[in-house]
Amino acid sequence: MSIRLRFAPSPTGRLHVGNVRTALLNWLFAEKQGGRVLLRIDDTDLARSTTEFEQGIEDDLGWLGLRWHERANQSARFDAYERAADKLKSAGLLYPAYETEEELERKRKIAQATGRPPVYDRAALKLSAEERRELESQGRKPHWRFKLSGKRREWLDLVRGPQSIDTASLSDPVLIREDGAFLYTLPSVVDDVDFKITHIVRGEDHVTNSGVQIEIFEALGGPVPQLGHFPLLVGADGGALSKRLGSLSVSDLRAQGYEPMAVLSHLAKIGTSDPVEARLSFKQLAEEFAFEKIGRAPARFDPDELKRVNAAILHQTDYAAVRERLAASGADKGEAFWDAIRANIALLPEVKVWAHIVDGPIEPLVADASFAAAAAEVLPKGAYDATTWSLFANAVKEKTGAKGKALFMPLRQALTGLDHGPEMAALFPLIGETRARKRLMGEAA
Repeated sequence: MSIRLRFAPSPTGRLHVGNVRTALLNWLFAEKQGGRVLLRIDDTDLARSTTEFEQGIEDDLGWLGLRWHERANQSARFDAYERAADKLKSAGLLYPAYETEEELERKRKIAQATGRPPVYDRAALKLSAEERRELESQGRKPHWRFKLSGKRREWLDLVRGPQSIDTASLSDPVLIREDGAFLYTLPSVVDDVDFKITHIVRGEDHVTNSGVQIEIFEALGGPVPQLGHFPLLVGADGGALSKRLGSLSVSDLRAQGYEPMAVLSHLAKIGTSDPVEARLSFKQLAEEFAFEKIGRAPARFDPDELKRVNAAILHQTDYAAVRERLAASGADKGEAFWDAIRANIALLPEVKVWAHIVDGPIEPLVADASFAAAAAEVLPKGAYDATTWSLFANAVKEKTGAKGKALFMPLRQALTGLDHGPEMAALFPLIGETRARKRLMGEAA
């Protein structure tokens, strides 16, 4: 069997980390199983969908390295949805209902007040043809509901194990609105049938929908894909993440300087039995992926943990892999500079801080002017290399008698303006004699 999955975003906003996690789990399974992924743009809501957001989805997936094998837009497939609707109507499974939203709300309140579940009472099925004509003569337009079987629908979920939904506990879902617009459910099933989707992997908020969609699959004569529903994301504190998703868009993370593999590594590992650690390749993430590893508790998205993973990736990244981006930001000081500072950054834009410390001008931090002046007296002349710092430090030690932290901290503070940072043996040659001498003398350089 050819394994086929789909990722189906709506172009009504930017992709956020919740969307990306859904996409990623589909891509990881497809990669591991030799399957294919369809990028399906769910743009039936023509009023809210934009080409700008659609292009943004493609750009974000491309930046993350998630390459789709096929692509489709629902807005180009309305004829297929019409044919499916006609088939369901002919089978007596899609029926017109004329209640207004106010009338439906009143029915729900009455049901709740009398201790009954707020399930649609199927009053529309009792209408005669004459009664329907009378309602339509009053200007009412029907919405179309799918007639559920009332049976219990069961499936073996890829993540949650055995699952069942009693469709008798559900209202017959509206598939087509009064204005003729298709709601999500019918187009999704039609597309999954036509594109031969074998596995549907999505958030657990769709579990109840699955009972409905299984019946629509069967009514249309299509095979029911295997279903997998994973827990949704929460914040690091366990609270809802939904209100903060707008600030966790892929484009924002990219602008902040996060690495694609850091985002993928974090989202692939949270909520699983694997430790949350950096991976340098998508292939490795796919090899380690298994639905059995996904827990039932919500996955915690922690920006601080994401930054830790990002730092781990940068610390392992070679100069060649970042040279173009460093050059574009004006912070390319060569391979020796990158090797010196990469262990001290969590995000690539932080390189600019160390480029400025090397080139200056900075205000040196000189707490003991006499100590700094003595150090300047023994400062080596000429070109510096990896051995210069040790020679210099020993010379200062002999001249001042300082040692340990009392020796190295004031030198670092004077030369960099900071009390922390990369190994001075690597940084010192980049600063050079001229700037080092001025900084030891307390001058901005």
